[in-house]
Amino acid sequence: MRFVFYTHSLISDWNHGNAHFLRGVMRELQHLGHQAQALEPEQSWSRDNLIAEQGEGAIEAFHHAFPMLHTRRYDADTRHQDLLDGADVVVVHEWTDPALIAELGALRRGGARFTLLFHDTHHRAVSAEGEIGALDLSNYDGILAFGETLRERYLRAGWGRQVFTWHEAADVALFHPLDQEPQADLVWIGNWGDGERSAELAEFLIEPVAALGLSANIRGVRYPDEALARLHQAGIAYGGWIANADVPREFARHRVTVHVPRAPYVQALPGIPTIRMFEALACGIPLVSAPWDDCEGLFRPGTDHLRARNGPEMRDHLSSLIHDPAKRREIAAAGLETIRARHTCRHRAEELLSILARLGTSAQTENIA
Repeated sequence: MRFVFYTHSLISDWNHGNAHFLRGVMRELQHLGHQAQALEPEQSWSRDNLIAEQGEGAIEAFHHAFPMLHTRRYDADTRHQDLLDGADVVVVHEWTDPALIAELGALRRGGARFTLLFHDTHHRAVSAEGEIGALDLSNYDGILAFGETLRERYLRAGWGRQVFTWHEAADVALFHPLDQEPQADLVWIGNWGDGERSAELAEFLIEPVAALGLSANIRGVRYPDEALARLHQAGIAYGGWIANADVPREFARHRVTVHVPRAPYVQALPGIPTIRMFEALACGIPLVSAPWDDCEGLFRPGTDHLRARNGPEMRDHLSSLIHDPAKRREIAAAGLETIRARHTCRHRAEELLSILARLGTSAQTENIA
């Protein structure tokens, strides 16, 4: 089958975690014998910020890291019916322009033969309900929601005909353990964002690191001056943006990492971890998580990772892992086992094919040159 993914950007992962998952899913669909292409707008805040901050070299680095992935940019004059000629499955991410979301639905209503799916990997269904509710999804064949609570939200609101849970996962072709001795204690890779987890980052990251005197590094974007000052005061080194393709090496340089979910997920969409949790465990680095309700049983708390209910527990867990190499190895091995058994992009590609079969879409494959 020929898959087409409308995404905010495939090329840029600057403050854009969905690119991580989409790259892995496209790669796995190709390995399964299908064609996969991404379409992204000519201008997007992620790509624009990446180029402004890192230059065109970051774009070249993407193509070097992912030579098997194909993307095409579109603008206001693009005829999307031409781009989609011959497509079997079209997946539209929720950051796509609302007018284009409606236009693609109209193509489907007008007789387009592809199966049309809407993909939601954000918390706007609860934090910006009016924006999602205003989208015209009436002609979409199905909704892909990256958590069961989000699926239930769509069903309660009547936003889709058929809604399926489709979690994110780790691209294990990229994220896997590396044979390297750690050089520092702790790394956290994530974006400061819009104040959605400022208090949580202070309690579960900055304060424990400072209290224990750990050697720590943070990578990510959108850190205001106040946040940078707090990191400096705690003795935490800030390294700025890091390409997702370079993250496995960064994990390998450190003994432990943490998972700090954003408040909207903890409070209103339980059961949805950040994609970094999947990726970290896939790299075999022991992880301690701030509170979140794993109501779908994705992981084994206390086995795959440690769970801290508050700042003092985070400090204690980090201290025990830093000083106990055997415990680090045990936690890391268990987390890696769960990822490989349940949470790879190959698993998600196969789940997508199963969803399509339920919708009546043929799963024929094509030879790819």
